[in-house]
Amino acid sequence: MDVGWITAASEAQIPLGDRERIAFSLEGEERITYGGLAVLQNRYANALLELGVGRGDRVGVLMLNSLDYLALYFAIARIGAVAVRLNTRLTAAELRFALEDSETSVLCGHAELLRRIEPLRGELGVREYVAFGAAERPLWARDGADFLRSSDAEPPVERPRGADPQVLMYTSGTTGFPKGAVWTHETTLGCLVAQALELRLDAATVMMTTGPLYHAGALEALLLPTLMRRGRAIATRSGGFEIERVVGVIAAEGVTDIMLYPFMLYDLMRLPGIDAERLPSLRGIFTGGDAILTWALEAAQERFPEVQIRQGYGLTEATQSTFLDHEAGRRHPDSIGRPFPLKEVKVVDEQGDETAAEEPGEILIRGPGTTAGYWRRPQESAATYADGWLHTGDIGRVSDGLLFLAGRKKDMIRSGGENISPAEVEKALVAHPSIADAALVAVPDPKYLEVGCAVIVLAPAAAIDDAEVIAHCREHLAGYKCPKHVLRVEELPRNGSGKVLKHELRERCRPLGEEPATVD
Repeated sequence: MDVGWITAASEAQIPLGDRERIAFSLEGEERITYGGLAVLQNRYANALLELGVGRGDRVGVLMLNSLDYLALYFAIARIGAVAVRLNTRLTAAELRFALEDSETSVLCGHAELLRRIEPLRGELGVREYVAFGAAERPLWARDGADFLRSSDAEPPVERPRGADPQVLMYTSGTTGFPKGAVWTHETTLGCLVAQALELRLDAATVMMTTGPLYHAGALEALLLPTLMRRGRAIATRSGGFEIERVVGVIAAEGVTDIMLYPFMLYDLMRLPGIDAERLPSLRGIFTGGDAILTWALEAAQERFPEVQIRQGYGLTEATQSTFLDHEAGRRHPDSIGRPFPLKEVKVVDEQGDETAAEEPGEILIRGPGTTAGYWRRPQESAATYADGWLHTGDIGRVSDGLLFLAGRKKDMIRSGGENISPAEVEKALVAHPSIADAALVAVPDPKYLEVGCAVIVLAPAAAIDDAEVIAHCREHLAGYKCPKHVLRVEELPRNGSGKVLKHELRERCRPLGEEPATVD
């Protein structure tokens, strides 16, 4: 079976649900029905076929949250092509890496985002560009509105198989070079089934995500399982997040379940007068990426006593893998819970043996919803996907039958729901002629929980101020990856094998950050 079952089910001989039921909207506007989504998928699929896209070809998607995003997602899947889901915050150089590594042949994007790669266009192997949205399109890109004029007939190609690649999502690694995690149709369907079971989704669900659709946490973890169960999915518009606007949509659309990243939940709890009486439809708040501060959990329990607050742990290579339910979260708010249905999770020591209670070790995962490896990286795939288990690189411990995250083996920084690879930022830092050596460590932040602090060693006779360091990073990296603080040292502390002692640097940098608020 393939992901296209979600749209095909409404058009089948024995249809699943009413095809005129609303399937998806942007903040309650620009709505589309299940039947309309099936028609739009076919039009876009046939348009891609007309552009010469074939089975297994890679189609880049560089788009803001929109109906077009969802239609393209299903269209690419329907014809057996592979969607390269691109983070819209990446710089031109970062986009070039992903496009070249994946050998993307057609790139679909919103016009304002496509302009970001205009200086590099001649160096890329992309043969067709398609621009969507209201902004003026580049002259070298086709008009995405033309896709609407393609045939809405069933595409004249066979459906893909479950083991066929469906999506490439790039994730940063310890070397700083992104790797494309390969999602097959089976990977996606396994994720959707587990999510629907654990979250108890049904046709009455009105699910809202506040994240970008290029994130698995928004699309695969929440919106697609809702569509699979014939509920109603709502996405926020990209950029300019405002908790007041989100509250308005919850009230107007009768949202039953919503994803709020930790800093968003804090914003909600700081709003005066927002409680269950104002938002009577709300029954579940989902969050993840970072532990929720105790004051916010207590405030949410007081304001919304009947709302279930659930936290999840996952990664690009394994989707959502553990889940902390409401009751367990009240007892152990710093836990990341138990495995999802059909998932197996264990913690092992360096010999591969399961650890004893409270003993730290590496978190391993297997089961449906786990990706098939890295795109054209056999060595990295063999190291990460070993003995039938995904080796996450995260350190955890087991206590009271629950999993606790103890640290990140890869020194990944988690800022506002985004992963930041220190190695990638460090490579950009030392590219500046005034910086001889550099390391990036996390410091606390009141909004994003943690941000990067650049620890730099200046080259002889060099001088550079903090603003120049950060500006240099912004030329090479997405904004969220850039350090927010800078510390100068004469040399980086290293152990006998030359490895930087980052725990020492964290202690030195910590005073530069600001601790998250603990009271309202």
